[in-house]
Order: sequence, then C-alpha cells, then structure tokens
Amino acid sequence: MKNRLLRRARLATRIREFMAANGVLEVVTPVLSAAAVTDPQIESFASQSPWGTRYLRTSPEFAHKRLLSQGAPDLFEMGPVFRQAECGNRHNPEFTLLEWYRLGYSMQQLIDEVIELLRRVDCVSEQAPVEQLRYFDAFERVLGFSVTSLSTQELSDVARQVDGPVGELDRDQWLDFLFATRVQPTLTDRTVVITHYPASQAALAKLDAMAPDTALRFEVFVRGLELANGFEELTCAVEQRARFDNDNALRVKRGQSALPIDERFLTSLDTLPPCAGVALGIDRLLMLLDDCTTIDEVLTFGWHHI
Repeated sequence: MKNRLLRRARLATRIREFMAANGVLEVVTPVLSAAAVTDPQIESFASQSPWGTRYLRTSPEFAHKRLLSQGAPDLFEMGPVFRQAECGNRHNPEFTLLEWYRLGYSMQQLIDEVIELLRRVDCVSEQAPVEQLRYFDAFERVLGFSVTSLSTQELSDVARQVDGPVGELDRDQWLDFLFATRVQPTLTDRTVVITHYPASQAALAKLDAMAPDTALRFEVFVRGLELANGFEELTCAVEQRARFDNDNALRVKRGQSALPIDERFLTSLDTLPPCAGVALGIDRLLMLLDDCTTIDEVLTFGWHHI
C-alpha cells in the first residue's frame, strides 16, 4: 500500500511540474452541480439536498469553460469524478481525472502536448513512434472496407457475422460496439491517437470545416487502453443546445431519464475564446506505468472496498 501511495503522489507531482513549466494554472471547481451531463453514454450520480437535486460531476469541463469565458488563463484540475454503471477491470465509478484547457490551441497542438506529457511521465518512451489515425480509417484498416456508407442494419450485420447478436442498437451504438470489439484489440502494441470521430459523436467538439461529417475530437490509446479524450471546443451555444436536446431525446428513446441542461454553461459559450481541452484518466495512467491489469491495483480503496 505504501508504494502505491508513493507512486500516485510522485505522478501527481510530475504532472503539476509539467503544467507549471507550461504556464497552466491549477484550479479547483465544485464536484456538485444543479445540472448534469446529457450524454446518453454517461450516467451521473444524483443527490437530494434542501435546494433540490444535485449531480456529482462526471468531468469538470463545464466549470472550466465557464472560468475561461470569464477571462481565466490556461488551466488544469486533477481530482475525483463520478460515473454510474461503469465498474470493471478498467472502470471504477469514482476515479481521478486530469483535465486541462489551452487557449488558442488547435486539436493537433493539444494532441502534441498530451504526447509530450505522456513522455515526460515515462508512459510513452521518447523513441517510440505515435501513430495518428482517423476514426473511419481505423475501421477500414481492420475490416478491409469502409463503414461510412453502411446503414444501421448493415452495421449490425457486420457485427453479428463475427460476434453474434447483441440486441437492437442505434447507429452510434453499433459503431461503438464494432470499435470496441474489432478495432481497439488491434491497438495493444503501440500508442495510437484516433481523430475525427463522427459528427454524431462530437459531444462538445467543433465539427471539422474541411470534413463536416466528422468532429475535431480525439482519443489516445496506449497499449490498447483508452487514456484520454479531447476536443477542439465548440463555442456556439445554439449548436451546443441542439446537441443537448438531441441527447435528451435519445436518452428518453433508450429508456433513460432526460436530465437538466446546464444553462450557465450554455450562456458562457457566448464569450468562450477558441480553445482545446482534454481529459486524461490518472488511474489508467498508473495502470500503464505499473503494468497492472485491473484498476483496483492502483486505487486507494476500490468500489467494493468502501
């Protein structure tokens, strides 16, 4: 246990040294909010209070962008976040997230900085190449054909040919399933950055003006483990509200509850400067550094021990 605590503390120190050297300010933001994330792939914990329902944050993203819109400089935070229905070898419902934002950065500039940080903390060696691959090109490399023009039924047929039936899913769920079962297992021997996710999975990212069916979103995989998720950030409140409304409609269609939209965050987008931001899982980073196969091996107390 002592060594585990020391490794986590040393990693936190090295990250703070990296951020300080790059002029990124550490901030602390609330873990409870009156609004929630509407993304159908994520479930928030809710708590009742005398002032109404409050939700534990799944990321500090909304708070960080509100600070940036009020004139804050480049910033980062390293702290706990919470997500329901995520518990397993690579997931714990409470985990530690490092999130940072860079004003004026493009997606590519932030990708370069994420790799620089991973090299600085010895997760990726200086000599190891880092592959960068567009989302749909990754599918084509593995499957041998393009999935961009396939219908939802054709996507489900591709999945069921190899993996058997898994129920009725929508198009993005089938893409997620195929990515997790066919693409991700081929990434286990290197560091790969997947970019240009489908516009339907843009979340809070800008669409690519050169390819508007894709978003300026990236994910970093190290030895097959998803480690970071970043965006060149959308700054249009009208478009973001439409995405939140679409999320809630999809949640209801899937049998989930619609969630309160963060109006303060939407208002802040009117003055949010161009920027890029990324979230990186600290517990997964420790798994890679310590060559662990389960997240419990790096946690102080795992979900089943609290």
